[in-house]
Amino acid sequence: MDFMTYFLIAIIILVVIFAKKALVIIPQSETKIIERLGRYHATLEPGINIIIPFVDAAKSIVVLQRGRYAYSNSIDLREQVYDFDRQNVITKDNIQMEINALLYFQIVDPFKAVYEISNLPNAIEKLTQTTLRNIIGELELDQTLTSRDTINTKLRAVLDEATDKWGVKVNRVELQDIIPPQSVLTAMEKQMQAERNKRAAILTSEGEKQSQILQSEGEKAATINRAEAQKQQEILRAEGEAQARIRVAEAEAKAIEVITEAVGKSTNPANYLLAQKYIEMMRELGEGDKTKTVYLPYEATNLLGSIGGIKDLFKAE
Repeated sequence: MDFMTYFLIAIIILVVIFAKKALVIIPQSETKIIERLGRYHATLEPGINIIIPFVDAAKSIVVLQRGRYAYSNSIDLREQVYDFDRQNVITKDNIQMEINALLYFQIVDPFKAVYEISNLPNAIEKLTQTTLRNIIGELELDQTLTSRDTINTKLRAVLDEATDKWGVKVNRVELQDIIPPQSVLTAMEKQMQAERNKRAAILTSEGEKQSQILQSEGEKAATINRAEAQKQQEILRAEGEAQARIRVAEAEAKAIEVITEAVGKSTNPANYLLAQKYIEMMRELGEGDKTKTVYLPYEATNLLGSIGGIKDLFKAE
């Protein structure tokens, strides 16, 4: 092989290397910042891009990979999540606790993310930690444990405003764990147990109260029902006695009418009935072995006169 052959092979190799370095393929949702001779030149779009080898170069940016900082010349435009380590915070009532947070953010302006901040992940982490300390420092322990949504909203608003100059959009912040000291956890468990015992005692007393109320209402209803039954019984008994007296009176009236028709109008039928009852009474008194004393009333002469009249009546018949 002569010199020209080696020369052509070398030219072909250089062309291939030049073409390979000139053609840059950018995946979807990624980009690169190109500097030409150390100065910003362009932001590459997804697809095939052409640059000038050895003149244009991609700017490196710090990224977080597997919990460690690393340099990369590709910028990921997708939403990313940072899981920060636990940090100590102090509440308004001087309770120290540990909190760790999740941060969801997205690079929306690659130029600012590269040139406005030197270490973007570290800056976001430190900003999150300091902001979280400030927010927790304004809350008491009980508020901290029950106001996660409020803390998340405040933290996201502050971070979104602060990272806007870095070309970053903070979409969401989530608190994973809020861990108070063991002494506080023990006190909280005792308080919770006492509260449960209190609620159990209240529910028990309420149940007994309702039971007594229902029992008294049942006794009241039973008493009322018995009184109503007694009342109805007395009413029915009175109505029965009244009906019986009416029937007896009607029978006596009928008897008087019959007697009147039998003895005539000249003789009083009442005297006849009275004399008849008197004779029956004397017959009952005469029966028996014991001696009986009979007291006649002052008007006995009238009664005897009535009996005499009845005797005359029987003689006339």
